[in-house]
Amino acid sequence: MKLSYYPGCSLHGTALDYDHSVKEVCAALGIELVEIPDWNCCGASSAHMTNHEIGIRLPMRNLLLAAELGHDVLVPCAACFQRLKAAERSLREEPEYWDIQGYPENIHIVHISSLLSEDGVLDKIREKIQVRFEGLKLACYYGCLSLRHPKTTEVINYEQPRTLEAIVTSVGAQPVSWSHRTECCSGSLTMARPDIARTLVADIVEAAKRAGADGMVTDCPMCQANVESRQLDLGGEDYLPVFFGTELISAALSAQYPAKQKKLHLVDASVLDDVLRSAPQCREETV
Repeated sequence: MKLSYYPGCSLHGTALDYDHSVKEVCAALGIELVEIPDWNCCGASSAHMTNHEIGIRLPMRNLLLAAELGHDVLVPCAACFQRLKAAERSLREEPEYWDIQGYPENIHIVHISSLLSEDGVLDKIREKIQVRFEGLKLACYYGCLSLRHPKTTEVINYEQPRTLEAIVTSVGAQPVSWSHRTECCSGSLTMARPDIARTLVADIVEAAKRAGADGMVTDCPMCQANVESRQLDLGGEDYLPVFFGTELISAALSAQYPAKQKKLHLVDASVLDDVLRSAPQCREETV
């Protein structure tokens, strides 16, 4: 399988670890990624809140570059996914307005969690992992951008998504049942209204704790950074680490969680180390 790859600004900046784990996991699963040449920022969220045309033209340029490569486009960042889907919808529904004809119908935008939760890919993950994270309880947190609005994202189960749960289960961990899976973390307001951010993050984290979670797992770099950082503002000591789904798969594939990876978390992520020490081995050669 070959896919065009749009990392977006976050994965080349504050979420470098996400970028690395996406590439590691895809390589291990035989998925070839071809980074879109000369890609630009998708504009989330400042562009589309400022000017509709700029908010569409920025991601649209990336789609036109991807069309030249001829592959489906893999997008890990939830905000980038939402903006590229908005541009795709506009390209297909209003080609005359944008004066762009012939955008190919056979190129699709694929979110990383949708890809990794496909049955065939899940089978490969289960086949290749070296350890199973049995006993690790995780709250799957989607946020809002990769799911809504469904007319843009084309997500069917936007109220009851299951992609992250499928990924968590594939590495032997246990997804908990909880109430705030698709609640907004206020990522776009985290600098302008930190008071709102703290309130929403507190609600989300407390809900995950009530469900018995040892940590959270997400596929959105803004959610990951916001939920971890705002927890520190709340005070106390009982913080929950927020992992990327690809981060968990990468650790399960290699049977290790490097110290450099842990250092990228604002909240102590050693719970994954603790589970790794006692994790059941899947292969005799696992150390």
